[in-house]
Amino acid sequence: MSKIGKQQIKIPEGVTVEIKNNVIEVRGPKGMQTVPLLEFIDFKIADGVCSATIKADNKQANSNWGTIISLLQNAIAGVTEGYSKILDIEGVGFRAALDGKDLMLNVGYSHQVRFSPKEGIVIKVEKNSITVTGIDKYLVGQSAASIRAIKKPEPYKGKGIRYRGEVVLRKAGKKVAGTTS
Repeated sequence: MSKIGKQQIKIPEGVTVEIKNNVIEVRGPKGMQTVPLLEFIDFKIADGVCSATIKADNKQANSNWGTIISLLQNAIAGVTEGYSKILDIEGVGFRAALDGKDLMLNVGYSHQVRFSPKEGIVIKVEKNSITVTGIDKYLVGQSAASIRAIKKPEPYKGKGIRYRGEVVLRKAGKKVAGTTS
């Protein structure tokens, strides 16, 4: 039995949840998201509470049961508050700028790197930090990971793009040989 699947989700004020053609539509103040209705799951909405039950007793049904509740919770949080990830740029001469909606990065290559965000993702740049925001948790995380992958932090000087609060393990450089006689 899924501990997450047993949970009932209260629908906050200003959010509507509807089932249409095996898709759950979640509408809120920040926009609309859809969650696919997974196999072996019965989904019910009553009195401002969403709940899911399983149709069959097998491994896939139990997996889908917890997954659908988590996806719905993420969709509700996305349309009410939204998601954001903050990336920091460290390195001499490393900088970021916006060119329309595209992100232009100077991160030590011989050329500028252009990153075009997907629909629904907004990128903001302030000094040496990049903020990626949106209502879809997956897209925000994937976009932030793609930006970080352009220039990962290296272990010797720590230069590169990292998540805010990420700890980069530093390695000691080459040791200078001592003068022993």
